[in-house]
Amino acid sequence: MDVASIAITAAVTLLAVVLGGWLTVWNQDRIWRREYARQWRDIRLSAYQEFLSAYREYLAFIQDPNSKITAVPHPRRPDELMPFFDANGRSYREKLESARTGVTLVSQEPETRDASFS
Repeated sequence: MDVASIAITAAVTLLAVVLGGWLTVWNQDRIWRREYARQWRDIRLSAYQEFLSAYREYLAFIQDPNSKITAVPHPRRPDELMPFFDANGRSYREKLESARTGVTLVSQEPETRDASFS
């Protein structure tokens, strides 16, 4: 064997190892990104479900004729009333606010955050 054929064989082998390593890294990165997107999708779905559940409970509470809700003028916004709830209703309001904050933290689109406050 001559030196040229040994050099070519070594260069081709080295190129194949580098190409294989690069393809492995690229594939692992793609898998990681897909898993990352799936995890965030699951987190967002959980937050949205919690918000909808809290919202439904809140609506059921405020539509109950036995609920004790009072309205007083808002301290900073004239012409706007601010609701106050009894001890039973306070937990519904707090759960809704907590779920709304969770949606705000994990939402991907600004429209989703805006819709949760309307």
